[in-house]
Amino acid sequence: MRVNDPEIVAQIDALFQQYEAALMSDDVAAMDALFHDDGATVRYGVGEVLYGADEIRAFRKGRGGSPQRRLGRLAIATYGNDLATANVEFFREGSDRRGRQSQTWVRFPEGWKIVSAHVSLEGGSP
Repeated sequence: MRVNDPEIVAQIDALFQQYEAALMSDDVAAMDALFHDDGATVRYGVGEVLYGADEIRAFRKGRGGSPQRRLGRLAIATYGNDLATANVEFFREGSDRRGRQSQTWVRFPEGWKIVSAHVSLEGGSP
């Protein structure tokens, strides 16, 4: 198994940047398209626990956008040709409190999709 194939790392980096742009502009359709449309997809957020693509979509529709943020360190790792992780530190606008986001990406016949995501803030509740 090849770890951190530069081509695959570049693919995931580009997809991560697409996701970040969609998140910051509240482009719900673009975010939904990057998540695997399946009941096994999971997203744990700062204040929510979502199981399945339907719960994730419903959350996004009712949320009204993400707080704006700037990114810190991004770490992408790939394992073989079809599995990758993206982990990033972020800081919400007007705050030095660090947040963390992780995504697990799997390559399906229709392309790369997020199957698991986790967002948290250091130091407890939002």
